[in-house]
Amino acid sequence: MAKSPFMRPPEEDVTHLVGDTVEVFCDHEENGERIRDWVSGIVVQVDEKLVAVQFRTNVYLTDGWMVPDHILWFPFDSKYLRTAKKDTTRPTGYQIY
Repeated sequence: MAKSPFMRPPEEDVTHLVGDTVEVFCDHEENGERIRDWVSGIVVQVDEKLVAVQFRTNVYLTDGWMVPDHILWFPFDSKYLRTAKKDTTRPTGYQIY
């Protein structure tokens, strides 16, 4: 990644990496209805300032337009972006009966 000039060095703590599952608070479709709630997505690109998240459902901009590629961009410190909670309903490994 190319480095940009800056007045103070950015924090080295990168919280999201490509392939991470995250949750985003945005307008999206669920069961055929448009709602505003948290939806799960996958980080597909990270640059110096922004994180790109792709979704499997239709997502919308705040002005109502549907995003055709299902990708929204967020700054690292966005209050609308968080690490996904682990899914405890899915079994992992072997189960003992």
